[in-house]
Amino acid sequence: MRLADLHQHLAALGALPVHRDRMLRAWLQGKPLDAGTRRQPAENVLPLSLRQGLPHLQEMLDGLARVSAEHPGADGSARLLVDLADGQMVESVLLPRDGVCVSSQVGCAVACRFCMTGKSGLLRQVSSLEIIAQVVLARRRRPVKKVVFMGMGEPGHNLDNVLEAIDVLGTDGGIGHKNLVFSTVGDLRVFERLPQLRVKPALALSLHTTKAALREHLLPKAPRIDPAELVELGEVYARQVGYPIQYQWTLLKGINDGQDELDGILRLLKGKYAVLNLIPFNSLEGGGADDDNYQRPDGARIVEMVHYLHSRGVLTKVRNSAGQDVAGGCGQLRARAVELVNTTRLQSSSR
Repeated sequence: MRLADLHQHLAALGALPVHRDRMLRAWLQGKPLDAGTRRQPAENVLPLSLRQGLPHLQEMLDGLARVSAEHPGADGSARLLVDLADGQMVESVLLPRDGVCVSSQVGCAVACRFCMTGKSGLLRQVSSLEIIAQVVLARRRRPVKKVVFMGMGEPGHNLDNVLEAIDVLGTDGGIGHKNLVFSTVGDLRVFERLPQLRVKPALALSLHTTKAALREHLLPKAPRIDPAELVELGEVYARQVGYPIQYQWTLLKGINDGQDELDGILRLLKGKYAVLNLIPFNSLEGGGADDDNYQRPDGARIVEMVHYLHSRGVLTKVRNSAGQDVAGGCGQLRARAVELVNTTRLQSSSR
């Protein structure tokens, strides 16, 4: 279901644009559709035909996404396994400091070698309302002032649905534009579309290495964009919107943590409107390729890298994956749930 489908359903119930917008804002805040205000109870504003149809509509929206499992982390995060209406599952993460990370696809076609989600391939797209519903679920649990599109899937491969969700969240959803973070491996359509939007999100680009050949190996099905070209595209967008690009760098011991990469980072990012996020590999995730035994660098090495880059003019931060203590790397909760379902089916069929 997309936003146009919801609008059409509301119009059939007799909703005028003012009623539609009021109910949409209520839903986006995690409130009932007929939530009134102190001055205007719903029964004084909404037509009778619309109020009579609200229970079914509320049930339909609630059915878009339901939390089937919640795993709190010691860092204040919580990983949510979310069931969609057709039985597929995605993951969302409640982040510390009022953020939520949402999924834009069931599975992913990019097949990053260090990512569990890529193992399953792409199963289907997540609709704009299913994306928004993940934010609604989060807001029913805690305040949400930031939404990052860094969960399962490549947002650039589901562009229309993701951009529609961003538009809604940045307007009726009340989330600041720079607090909507679009993460991508670098699909060129992203750089064409984002500058045209009324809600221009912040951009996070998956870099991971300064070497074109290594990037093609680590991200085998990503667009063939040279890292230097990707940074130049990011710089143009950063200057247009007025907030820096976040460059994502999953740290893999002995692969992209060497001095040659540090010098390459300085060459590409020094003087750019950018923040480099070093993300130590989540060893609990297990990697995306059976023959790759990835490991995270030692803590001392990570500190050295941050100091070296930061002291030479590249703003560098360490971003650990939220909820690592609950064995919840992106895609891992879903993988365990699918394995459990398949095992149960196998046991049932063998009886």
